[in-house]
Amino acid sequence: MLTRRHSLALLAAGCAMPLWPRALRAQPPFPDQPVKMIVPFAPGGPADIIARIIGQAMGAKLGQPVVVDSRSGAGGAVGVEAGARSRPDGLTTVLASTGALVVLPHLMPRMAYDAQKDLAPIIQVLSVPQILVVRKGRGVTSVAEVVALAKRQPGKLTFGSAGNGSSLHLAGELFKLKAGIEITHVPYRGAAPAVTDLLGGTIDMILADVPVVLPHIRGGELLALGVTAEQRAPILPDVPTMAEAGVPGVISETWYALFAPASTPKDRIAKLHDAAAAALQDDAVRRSLAEQGGQIVGGTPQQLADFMVSESRKWGELVQLANVTLN
Repeated sequence: MLTRRHSLALLAAGCAMPLWPRALRAQPPFPDQPVKMIVPFAPGGPADIIARIIGQAMGAKLGQPVVVDSRSGAGGAVGVEAGARSRPDGLTTVLASTGALVVLPHLMPRMAYDAQKDLAPIIQVLSVPQILVVRKGRGVTSVAEVVALAKRQPGKLTFGSAGNGSSLHLAGELFKLKAGIEITHVPYRGAAPAVTDLLGGTIDMILADVPVVLPHIRGGELLALGVTAEQRAPILPDVPTMAEAGVPGVISETWYALFAPASTPKDRIAKLHDAAAAALQDDAVRRSLAEQGGQIVGGTPQQLADFMVSESRKWGELVQLANVTLN
């Protein structure tokens, strides 16, 4: 015979049992609120433009807006750290680039994050090569002429960069190594002031990301000599690659990729990846990204993880060979 206490217990259990499945069914699908995309550089620059292009298209696929959050500083390290330290719920991503991911770790041994452990790869978005440019009227019209002049006057020619340890600095060091020349590095606080001094004749050349110098190339102020990629840039089809210009092995590109904090659930990584991959196939997105002078990449999270390992090895070896420091 059931006692009153047993009856109440069974009644409570019977009432409670259906609630758990209903609670599971009631959970909203991911994402149920806006997704933040941290950009480790100031608004208006290439990374910000790329983030807004892909973010808008991703938002349409996800059903929630993707909000760009600029966190500039320390060559991108501030923003990448913010992304790595965010809650791993899939609602925060970071659009990071070469320097903060695979270069700075070789120059700053006590960094606050480990890019290969603290970030979950989502997808590689875009790869933008550098381009060797000189001021028009400088007296050289080809990579071969620059190399010949540098060999006649070791250390006299100068190249500018966006700062010690920047991708532009390492591109110049790679050019020096592969061409067997000695040219003097002049660091600036960003690519823009370096280009200004190049236009003014203060420095002799710069290897800069295509979008930075494209207006001056089109305006006839700067002469494009070679592209640091395996293939010519579609936006500048008449400019040879560095290999075609006589200096093979100068492959240096600023690439942008999307990450989430490590430990973000795999199903959420997959959904973010699928939204980004679909965005990269959108015709309007492809046209807009092409205007940034690069090649759309795509691929899987694992492909991005493997690429980061190889890039870290490549630039780490160059940092040691060229004795690159942040000082």
